[in-house]
Amino acid sequence: MAGAAVSTLPASAARAEPAYAPAATVEPVWVRTLLISVALLFLTLFLFVPLAAVFAEALRKGWDAYVAAIVEPDALSAIRLTLITAAIAVPLNLVFGVAAAWTIAKFEFRGKNILLTLIDLPFSVSPVISGLIYVLLFGAQGWFGPWLREHDIKILFAVPGIVLATIFVTFPFVARELIPLMQSQGTEEEEAALVLGASGWRTFWHVTLPNIKWGLLYGVILCNARAMGEFGAVSVVSGHIRGETNTMPLQVEILYNEYNFAAAFAVASLLALLALVTLALKTFVEWRAHDSNLKPLQEGQE
Repeated sequence: MAGAAVSTLPASAARAEPAYAPAATVEPVWVRTLLISVALLFLTLFLFVPLAAVFAEALRKGWDAYVAAIVEPDALSAIRLTLITAAIAVPLNLVFGVAAAWTIAKFEFRGKNILLTLIDLPFSVSPVISGLIYVLLFGAQGWFGPWLREHDIKILFAVPGIVLATIFVTFPFVARELIPLMQSQGTEEEEAALVLGASGWRTFWHVTLPNIKWGLLYGVILCNARAMGEFGAVSVVSGHIRGETNTMPLQVEILYNEYNFAAAFAVASLLALLALVTLALKTFVEWRAHDSNLKPLQEGQE
């Protein structure tokens, strides 16, 4: 038609908008180079060098001494107790974290802010103080001490006390990872499933859980790393009994205090390896979560 304006530009060019970058985010090359250099220097001095020193000291006397320090009975007992503690504490925190996050994110009720405050309590209380709380409760002169002694039940200086202390310092990790995730997702999908006749459990397994799986795994990884590396609370309730109540961090302390540096660093290197594995898993989970979030956007654009 004569009055119609005909565009000779390609459709993609016609839709393209001029790139705009705020002046506050555009820095000279030397500024960016300086900032990156400072960050790398900080990481080198406070992360890479200490990490390398741990492995260097652990292997200073050779592989034979390193392996001997790892397979020594007290070290094996510490490794076993650490794994047992994590195997009990992490699943319990997983159940609590999912239940607490689901309750807080999906429902409105009185005392919601109080529950959130209680979940954050281990972040604000020193682990040593949390260990002393268990001493006050279950110690020989504690509130339940006489009753426990009469019934021959041992909490402190035994595995139950170590597990309880570990659960206390680690239970916020799963819940605090899931609460903002569930709040951002809203309740529309769950409500739709319930309207269509799905039960509460079916809604959880087929709607809620698939939406939070990467955040849940991320929280479990952090919870497990803290459970295996906890020192303060466990130190108070363990009693430092060789071969019985020493976890890996406590075993490192004992060996170091005895000037057995090679063995101390050998056990510490296992904790360092745990940290590296945790970092790798954390990075993988973040990548998969980011990738899963991008797929719906890409499909919508197509």
